[in-house]
Amino acid sequence: MNIKSLLLGSAAALVAVSGAHAADAVVVAEPEPAEYVRICDVYGAGYFYIPGTETCLRIGGYIRYDIGVGDVGAFTGAESGDHEDGGVNDTYRKRARFTFRTWTGQETELGTLKTYTETRFNFNNSNSHAELDHYDPVTGDPVFSLNPAGNSGASLNFAWIQLGGLRVGKDESAFDTFIGYAGSVIMDTLVPYGGFDTNVIQYYFDAGNGFSAVVSLEQGYGDFTIDSYVPHVVGGVKWTQGWGAITGVIAYDSNYEEVSGKVRLDVTVNDALSLFIMGGYGTDDNLTDPTWAYPAGGRGMYKLWGGNWALWGGGTYQFNEKTSFNTQLSYDDDENFAVAANIAYDVVPGLTITAEVDYVNVGDSDWTDARDDDAIGGILRFQRSF
Repeated sequence: MNIKSLLLGSAAALVAVSGAHAADAVVVAEPEPAEYVRICDVYGAGYFYIPGTETCLRIGGYIRYDIGVGDVGAFTGAESGDHEDGGVNDTYRKRARFTFRTWTGQETELGTLKTYTETRFNFNNSNSHAELDHYDPVTGDPVFSLNPAGNSGASLNFAWIQLGGLRVGKDESAFDTFIGYAGSVIMDTLVPYGGFDTNVIQYYFDAGNGFSAVVSLEQGYGDFTIDSYVPHVVGGVKWTQGWGAITGVIAYDSNYEEVSGKVRLDVTVNDALSLFIMGGYGTDDNLTDPTWAYPAGGRGMYKLWGGNWALWGGGTYQFNEKTSFNTQLSYDDDENFAVAANIAYDVVPGLTITAEVDYVNVGDSDWTDARDDDAIGGILRFQRSF
């Protein structure tokens, strides 16, 4: 028994020693705690904290496919030169678009720090109209330009920073954003209601009792870009209640020293029906836009409609949670009259199909996109938003 016990004890001692040496040879590091993405619900759905920061980020956008036909609207049908005889054919105007959007938000001692960006990428027809390209050297017949589809490049539509009420960067004019766009139709600018793209320095004020206001210093775009250090200026006030809102904006065009204004009434009739009416008036004593750009003349950064005054009205009727009817009627001092109406249907959450019909009766000016005095067109839109 003594020998047996001695052998067993020796074996156990050897195992213990070898185990100790093995433990010393292999060192397993403790796993560091993982930092998972945290949901941020301060600014609405879809935000999350950027890891290691207190900044909330939301990423989104949409993919859109438009099919346009007819003779009216900036994206309603097209013309192209015929490959065989060089004449003019009506054709579809199609556009595929990918839009990427970002939102950020963070609370600071000076208020909420926010940013918003929107970048668009398009593949579409190059033009809406076939233009005379040359004359056939043999027959002398006119040959019109083709209308090829291709990538049209990226556009930066929004890129602004806002701290508290102060916003700077690329935006759309407060003459349109503060008072609201002209209805939920695709072609809401058949009678235009103001210029859009611009760099801005803006200040928003919210009194907290339904009253809000904005002051915006704007650079303009294209032919409407300011021609000195003096900016375009927009100011607006709004009163919002449960039944709707009353809004007014006024704009100063520094290039021509002209003034334009709009007043709008929004009414929420019930859960299904909402209506709006908006009127605009602008002076044009000094407007001297070149006739090659605007044959009717009298158009600036803000007063883009024909003549001095214009009206827009319409509304939305929500048939059910999936289907809505949207319409807009517009008319201006130059007797341009337009109607746009569509049905929007949410196939599944995030996927909407919209079918729209547009009509324009051209008045005394010919700056519209209509190719006939009485022009009609249509758009079918597929949009996946995320």
